[in-house]
Amino acid sequence: MNIVVAPDSFKGSLTSIQASQIMQQAITAIDKNSYVTLKPMADGGEGTLESLLASTEGRRISIMCTGPLGDHIESSYAIVDSNTAIIECASIAGLVQVPEDKRNPALTTTFGIGETMLDALERGCRRFVIGLGGSATNDGGLGMLKALGMKVWDENEHETGMFGEDLLDVTGVSFEDIDHRLAEADIKVACDVDNPLCGEKGATNVYGPQKGLKTEELEHYDSALNRYGDAIESVLNNHFKNIPGAGAAGGLGFALLTLGGNLVSGAKLLADAMNAGEVIQEADLVVTGEGQSDEQTLYGKAPGYIASLAQKHQVPTVLISGSLDGDLDMLREKFSGCFSIVNKPMTLEECIEQAEDLLYEQVKQVIHLVCQF
Repeated sequence: MNIVVAPDSFKGSLTSIQASQIMQQAITAIDKNSYVTLKPMADGGEGTLESLLASTEGRRISIMCTGPLGDHIESSYAIVDSNTAIIECASIAGLVQVPEDKRNPALTTTFGIGETMLDALERGCRRFVIGLGGSATNDGGLGMLKALGMKVWDENEHETGMFGEDLLDVTGVSFEDIDHRLAEADIKVACDVDNPLCGEKGATNVYGPQKGLKTEELEHYDSALNRYGDAIESVLNNHFKNIPGAGAAGGLGFALLTLGGNLVSGAKLLADAMNAGEVIQEADLVVTGEGQSDEQTLYGKAPGYIASLAQKHQVPTVLISGSLDGDLDMLREKFSGCFSIVNKPMTLEECIEQAEDLLYEQVKQVIHLVCQF
């Protein structure tokens, strides 16, 4: 059999790459003649870069850049097909890089994202795939745009800083010195949220608290983000603040929109980048999975998108997840079979600890069944 393995991560226990490798081992343990292609998936957040490097012939580019707290860090991005840069915001301005006692989006920046884009431009890249998930920032992309050449000043016409708190001082901006090479760039942005930049459902009010903003600070920073957005829209004579996804990654979605970026489903973007559709078209079976599956799996999540690709080519898809919940009839409309790796009563901690063995055994059971037909 020709089998495509394309799971998302099992959050808290296995990365998508680890899950893919375990699935492959289980498949070949039952059927040594199966040809297995691994396409580990991600949604644009942490793990996106590793998934694409594992699924393509891309090369990793190491870079020293500005981290979320303003210090210099060593990070990396990838170049695929000689001119496409894959940038994962979580690895440059990510929440995981900030200790819990220092999490405060007033003091974080996206400057390193812009530096990484400049490095890619210098290497000849004119296509970008940028994953927005997992950011520690709420600066509206101020840092990134400053790195790329945007000028920003306060009421005294002094140049402002690059952190979230500097939004409070912004009174004017200029795009005249933005790197001219961006005009010919194709920027695709993995974005799975539809929040606008500001307001009740905007970046600050929805995501600010989990990044460290206090309740009493939310209105203050939302207003500042709104003024900053107005200043940019006025200069560019265009409207971006209310486009669904503008509020992603603390407003980084908004900033990328001002550069001509297109916000698209993270699952679709990743699948397209690794040519998953072409591989699935030739498959006899697709195996996917994630940590927990329910009806939301069908709306933008990686396993649901993979199943849609397979369904388009009439290839059966099996879903193997840490747990199943919700309306399973809805899942079965998309998947040929849905299975949980949990095989007996156990605590969440036990499930996470034993995830590797549980996944291996369940995949063996499924493949053994499939081989009977």
